[in-house]
Amino acid sequence: MELLDGNLELKEIQNLQGHTDRVWSIAWNPATAAADVPAVFASCSGDKTVRIWEASPSTRSWDCKAVLEETHTRTVRSCAWSPSGKLLATASFDATTAIWENVGGDFECVSTLEGHENEVKSVSWNASGSLLATCGRDRTVWIWEVMPGNEFECIEVLQGHTQDVKMVQWHPTMDILFSCSYDNTVKVWWSEDAEGDWSCVQTLGESSKNHLCTLSGYHDRTIFSVHWSREGIIASGAADDAIRLFVESKDGLMNGPSYQLLLKKEKAHDMDVNSVQWFPGEKRLLASGSDDGAIKIWELETLPG
Repeated sequence: MELLDGNLELKEIQNLQGHTDRVWSIAWNPATAAADVPAVFASCSGDKTVRIWEASPSTRSWDCKAVLEETHTRTVRSCAWSPSGKLLATASFDATTAIWENVGGDFECVSTLEGHENEVKSVSWNASGSLLATCGRDRTVWIWEVMPGNEFECIEVLQGHTQDVKMVQWHPTMDILFSCSYDNTVKVWWSEDAEGDWSCVQTLGESSKNHLCTLSGYHDRTIFSVHWSREGIIASGAADDAIRLFVESKDGLMNGPSYQLLLKKEKAHDMDVNSVQWFPGEKRLLASGSDDGAIKIWELETLPG
């Protein structure tokens, strides 16, 4: 990959202030990845709010366009846009998931999903936007079907994890769901057909036979977030306050891919880096959120020479 041949820098473009507690999650609106549409992303925080940020094409700066508040009563742990970019789902420690819609420039809470016994920790849409997954401290994963009129119906409660389920993530193109738990496993869930029951088809533990590659020794403390860019660059954020970027090595092994460190950004934030998210468009933009309450926008630049 030509990235390895260049002299690259992860340049801080802007430091966004506004949240009054740690920033847990960041999500770019996929509908704003087009070249002629202002980039938009959402951030959620321990301050019980969600903020919507929009880029100004003229100044290349991001401004807070909306603060979604007075709906969640505890920490908002996760946020995710629907594939169309029309709906935003937010998961909170108040045991609810809120669905927001941009109506005439104002974001309105159009649905509240209840059922989890306590903290909801993650939310994720499938590729078509027809299904929503949530998970939480109650060790369950819920699958919701999106119905007409912004109604959501729970079609399955998945049980199998023995500890808190910290994250859910749909496959990029297929209706296959992954869940990650404090029980040190990742479970893979699948349904044979639209009317069928969902079941765990595989549990990935520490010794999975499908394991391809391990990147270790780069961060000094717990890694909280990883994300692939459209170019295949892996960004990671961790409790060592740093961001690392990795790319697949040219010297790939016969039995699978290998990755090497592209660059490191020490002291990217003053505290833990909880979320790193690449912009889905062509620009090499990376957003990061931290325990320090800040959101930073970075650009991966190729330096001259």
